[in-house]
Amino acid sequence: MRAFVLTAPGTYEVQELPAPVAAPGEVVVDVERVGVCGTDMEFFTGAMAYLRQGHSRYPMRPGHEWAGRVAAVGDGVDPGWIGRRVMGDTMLGCGGCRRCVRGRQHVCEQREEVGIRGARAGALAEQLAVPAWSLRALPDSVDAVLGALVEPGGNALRAARAAAAGAGDRALVLGPGTIGLLVAMFLRAAGAEVHLLDRADASPAFARALGFEHVWDERSLPELPFDAVVDASNAGHLPERALELVEPCGRLVYIGLAGEPSRVDTRTLVLKDVTAVGVLSASPGLDATIQAYASATVDPRPLVAATVGLDEVGPVLTGARPRGAGPGPKIHVDPRL
Repeated sequence: MRAFVLTAPGTYEVQELPAPVAAPGEVVVDVERVGVCGTDMEFFTGAMAYLRQGHSRYPMRPGHEWAGRVAAVGDGVDPGWIGRRVMGDTMLGCGGCRRCVRGRQHVCEQREEVGIRGARAGALAEQLAVPAWSLRALPDSVDAVLGALVEPGGNALRAARAAAAGAGDRALVLGPGTIGLLVAMFLRAAGAEVHLLDRADASPAFARALGFEHVWDERSLPELPFDAVVDASNAGHLPERALELVEPCGRLVYIGLAGEPSRVDTRTLVLKDVTAVGVLSASPGLDATIQAYASATVDPRPLVAATVGLDEVGPVLTGARPRGAGPGPKIHVDPRL
């Protein structure tokens, strides 16, 4: 099969590799769609912390936002999975530690992460092998485009729920990239008045085309009370700014990661009686995200700007926009192209 492989920082190849074989408890999936994520770009540049921590190493095959169809099953797996359309959890816990037993396998110390951590190869290939227990079946109304948006959507849904903002509340989302816009969509679906904070040099046109009227930068942001603030950015100064902006007794949600340590003054946190929540992983939110997409409560399709083949992944990881790409922030890959 053909697969996209990072061989070193800034170096990649599309290689012919042996097709995976389903081990006991695993399935092999024919991959139909994969999302390119900021994490993939960090592996491309070599900036990803897991490389320094020894959790990841080159050569590696990225790709953790995926959808496809089960082609084969290993021993011990229900053959009824064959032919079913699926996506899968990125976080693969060991299954036996205290965290896994308590349903928190996404923070298992020994976890693998598909295409990210450990030896589990990612989905930027024609086929992918994953544990059967990690699969989520996709209903007919959730096609491959939506299926590959379930993983980022699960992160965003968890952030929106942690913000606990609904009718009568005003929420501010910092950083309207893929995750930030998905958070905004889920907050809007919950009934909140949603505001977005973007860079001063960014155009508000795309967010406004999605129906978000309140799009600001740090110079134009009005002095309004925000009951919840979600930081979905990678800016080192915004976690502290989020605390300044949130109302007393409000909620802060941190889902973005900066490249350098950020500062949050816990004295302010205490004196404002604010609840702060960190969100890692879509795992606890996958099922609810699939339901939201299936019911069209949230429709993230406009976020996908273009779909390319494996041969075009390298330029995308450098930040290049594919020819004819739309205004959305997300690039998808179809390994069959």
